[in-house]
Amino acid sequence: MTESQAVKKLERCPTGIPGFDELCEGGLVRDRSYLLSGPSGSGKTIFALQFLVNGIELYNEPGIFVATEERPQHIREHAWTFGWELEKYEDENMLAIVDATSTKIGLPSDEKYIDIRPFDTRSLLDQIITIQDEIGARRAVVDSTTSIGFAINDIAKFRVELLKISTTMEVLGLTSILTCEIVEGENKASRFGVENFVTEGTILLYYTRIENTRVRSLEILKMRGTNHSKKIHPFEITERGIIVHAREEVFSGI
Repeated sequence: MTESQAVKKLERCPTGIPGFDELCEGGLVRDRSYLLSGPSGSGKTIFALQFLVNGIELYNEPGIFVATEERPQHIREHAWTFGWELEKYEDENMLAIVDATSTKIGLPSDEKYIDIRPFDTRSLLDQIITIQDEIGARRAVVDSTTSIGFAINDIAKFRVELLKISTTMEVLGLTSILTCEIVEGENKASRFGVENFVTEGTILLYYTRIENTRVRSLEILKMRGTNHSKKIHPFEITERGIIVHAREEVFSGI
């Protein structure tokens, strides 16, 4: 078997996001972890939620959402603006949300799944393993890794801990998205400069000012095991979520 034939046999995990999957031969490679980077307002959480919701609605694949920077109720309310009924999915055991925010800021939580304070990789992974056993999860999101990096406060250790998270989720058979905040104007793919080295792919979201207008676009910077677009494509956030204009390109201002 040639290398190209082996690549073709890799199973795909379609995101279901209109226009995105055609940029990478039908979707993400299944059971791999991907970094989703972008500045504030670029659409990272929406992209990640849409990946999970589409997994549930279109492919009958339960998902896990680990919230490290936003309380779960805020996430549910935000999702509702796009018509995504997260509580319904939770009641049906198709979605589990881990509250890794409340205890960190000293607030009580009545969520079913709560991560302890301070941040502990083993505790988080134990939660994910337990949830997968309970609901048969196939997809996962950690939103975001940036707060984990600040909690660890040691780049070398952060890289190792992130590798543990990424690799464990792959071994568990989870196709996962790890979001990462980047500072607008900095020419970096990740906040701490190490996150993109421990994942199988990196997707960059831009929210760029061109003259007097903000334009959203995305770029697949890296995706191992598959061919992918090398161009920057515009996308928009609609009332039903993200739509990527795969046949259009952004030529300037990025």
